Amino acid sequence: MIHAKNIHKFYDQLEVLKGVDLHIQKGEIVSIVGASGAGKTTLLHILGTLDKPEKGSETSLTINGQNILGLNDKALSSFRNLNLGFIFQFHQLLPEFTALENVCIPAYIAGKKPSETETEAKKLLDYLGLSHRINHKPSELSGGEQQRVAVARALINKPDVIFADEPSGNLDTHSAENLHQLFFQLRDEFGQTFVIVTHNEELANMADRKLVMSDGQILS
Repeated sequence: MIHAKNIHKFYDQLEVLKGVDLHIQKGEIVSIVGASGAGKTTLLHILGTLDKPEKGSETSLTINGQNILGLNDKALSSFRNLNLGFIFQFHQLLPEFTALENVCIPAYIAGKKPSETETEAKKLLDYLGLSHRINHKPSELSGGEQQRVAVARALINKPDVIFADEPSGNLDTHSAENLHQLFFQLRDEFGQTFVIVTHNEELANMADRKLVMSDGQILS
């Protein structure tokens, strides 16, 4: 599913990633842990095509058979929109739109029909227990509800991979536990691959595999 080889990243003179190699199987839930500054989020952004690694003759990144580093910006944006989903710590919901509208946005960007998109979005929100909140704006939702809307948005285009960066970092304990269980339910229901950066030890240990990063490298 995801094959990364010899991934390096510099910010000015600081080498943040130091030749990371990684292989993640389809349907696998992988957690990435480590101290702040270890390179976790940088790696997640590169795997999620939000950032690019340094160019090198031995550097490669393949997702679901697609050579990511060989795509131009337009093709990369299209690939990202259709194949990858993202869940962030602070939800990144647009405040002026309702829950339903926020979920629909990635599908609208992909050019999908509004009627079909809204039907699918309502199904997802119902699956996530939010059918009674579809017309509410983010400010009218609890933190846990906002995060579930973000999950539905990540799922709307039926992506192969979900990337999550500290997804429960801004939630209370109960909401965090519910979100963690939800990831496994979604994997079993829809077959997605999950790559999760987290400081939450409970979530990290629930994953099929836990990768520990230190000083820009994966230790285990």
